[in-house]
Amino acid sequence: MMKYDDNTVRRLKRMEGQVRGILKMMEEGKNCKDVVAQLSAVRSAADKAMAYIVAVNLEQCILEEKEKGNDTGKLVQEAVELLVKSR
Repeated sequence: MMKYDDNTVRRLKRMEGQVRGILKMMEEGKNCKDVVAQLSAVRSAADKAMAYIVAVNLEQCILEEKEKGNDTGKLVQEAVELLVKSR
């Protein structure tokens, strides 16, 4: 089971705030370009959060597998595939 650190939680809370801000912009009838720009920022933040989570998890898994004396190449491949699928 993966433990998510405070950095990950802060990233998601920041995104949550951004989404609330976008909803408010929409309710206020703000310009389409401004709404889309903010949505793009949320998408970018989500991509970065996913990459961070995968990297931290990969590091933990590699350390565990090395302790067992196992090959870690498959773990790296799985992490890359996970990131590619998330796009």
